[in-house]
Amino acid sequence: MKNTTKILIIEDEEILVEMYQDKFSQSGFKVFSASNNDEGLRLAKKEKPDLILLDILLPEENGIQFLKRIKQLPEISQIPVIAISNYDEPKTKAEAYNLGVKLYLIKTQFTPQELLEVVKKYLEK
Repeated sequence: MKNTTKILIIEDEEILVEMYQDKFSQSGFKVFSASNNDEGLRLAKKEKPDLILLDILLPEENGIQFLKRIKQLPEISQIPVIAISNYDEPKTKAEAYNLGVKLYLIKTQFTPQELLEVVKKYLEK
């Protein structure tokens, strides 16, 4: 895996952002983070990450709204998105998949290390 792989984490829980950032940075990823959709979209356009980790429950607009908005932006609409959420609701999951998320992971089922492994495997494809 190249050391310039960029990950954008859109997550409003600071403690999780720090844990994920540490884990991914230690593995050679360049990590950016945003705590809401507007900041996430701005960073996605600016940095063109290789992958976005998106929380579904966010303040103001949720992750589903982010997915709808990113689809409207050709310059970033092809960036793969992995949803990470504790919101395990079938309709929301289905909507996220319909809007193009590659995986929908339940946060409490993955340690930061396990999340890192999932991301690495996904990026190797």
